[in-house]
Amino acid sequence: MAFKLKKTIFISLPIALGVFLIWYSFSRLSPSDIESIKNSFKTANYWWVGLSVVLGILSHLSRAYRWQFLLEPMGYKLNIANSVMTVLVSHLLNLFVPRSGEFARAASIKKYDKIPFEKAIGTIFAERVIDVFMLLIIIGFAFYLQTELIASYIFTDNLKSSVYSKVFVFGVLPILGYFTYRFLKKSEIPLIIKTMKFVDGLIDGLKSIITMKKKWKFIFHTFFIWGMYLLMFYVVTFALPETTNLSLSAIIVGFVLGAISMALTNGGLGSYPVLVASALILYRIDDNAARAFGWIMWTAQTLMVVVFGSLSLIFLPIYNKKK
Repeated sequence: MAFKLKKTIFISLPIALGVFLIWYSFSRLSPSDIESIKNSFKTANYWWVGLSVVLGILSHLSRAYRWQFLLEPMGYKLNIANSVMTVLVSHLLNLFVPRSGEFARAASIKKYDKIPFEKAIGTIFAERVIDVFMLLIIIGFAFYLQTELIASYIFTDNLKSSVYSKVFVFGVLPILGYFTYRFLKKSEIPLIIKTMKFVDGLIDGLKSIITMKKKWKFIFHTFFIWGMYLLMFYVVTFALPETTNLSLSAIIVGFVLGAISMALTNGGLGSYPVLVASALILYRIDDNAARAFGWIMWTAQTLMVVVFGSLSLIFLPIYNKKK
């Protein structure tokens, strides 16, 4: 009973949070605000949105192709068509039940390519480790671009020089982080132990790349995937006149908050538009234009996943039956 309750909460809480965020964000809008957002949707240049979808598809294709580099050292041959369709199906299922897509992806590849489930799921978790690491790199870059802003919350006015700021953020903080890590490793508190196991898993996942035969191809596709993610976000800024001249800092910060939102609710439901808009508003983008951008970006991504994920769900068994 307790397990079922925990499972129900795990599934329903992100969706409930997303629905609440949608209600809360719209409840604070005046009729003129809603009309302004609608107008942004009507006048947006959807050629840029379409290009964003194409870039998203390229990232999924690259992820599907990259998967073989993790499976080949174990002696397993991956059918690329199956890999593409299972990747798309996994994203679709994750919209409804968090992390269910990963298990469905491993189960599908076990059924169609005869790759053991435990081997497949292990490589999928390794991919997630790499994704976290890449996101941390981008967050670090965002910190670099916004060093002065971060320092303004730490230093007094007479210490906000560029030199002091960068020494603190990229010198003192990493050293403090290292000693904090060493200290927490000795903790016996269950939550901290679980967290440190996750951190160790990140480190082990990165070490595994070094011993990979085709590590440079794997690294290339990893950067390609995340480059496509960034470009997906960037090109949509040209869809609205208010966001056309966004600075690199605004784009990176908006992208980072959007990526984080995906972990908060299913596919960023409710959280993506809110967090992305809040980032753009910091850079003096009109509130309603920022909200419209967040909703256009999220809608395009979600429709892409729903359409191509659904098609893959239909054609995956048909393709393998013919094969």
